[in-house]
Amino acid sequence: MVKQDSKSMMIQASGLTHYYGPYAAIEDVNFNVERGEVLGFLGPNGAGKTTTMRILTGYMPPTRGKVTLDDYDIVEQSLEVRRKVGYLPETVPLYTDMSVSTYLKYMGTLRQMPPKNIKRRISEVIDVCRLGD
Repeated sequence: MVKQDSKSMMIQASGLTHYYGPYAAIEDVNFNVERGEVLGFLGPNGAGKTTTMRILTGYMPPTRGKVTLDDYDIVEQSLEVRRKVGYLPETVPLYTDMSVSTYLKYMGTLRQMPPKNIKRRISEVIDVCRLGD
């Protein structure tokens, strides 16, 4: 096996395990994703796709194992990971009294984005997602 240079790795998962009570949703998952590589999770309901994504994005910690994202440990440096990663779960808490722009500004502020970047990023996201008029 060829040892990968960690600088070329965007995601490294080793021994990733998560239990819900006595049930192992995922157990001993190992994989690497290089910079620029695209990865998809395929499988039936209950296979652990959502659990894995929640762990990778810092949404919840693993029961056991280690994940680094761009050389940040997802448990020890979860704030840095969450600043770099966007995650849209199946069900999202929406604030129906907020416009798209207001919601994005709110989320940018929560993520401690520099105020000068928030307006630019809102415009980019609205354009890319075709949320404008």
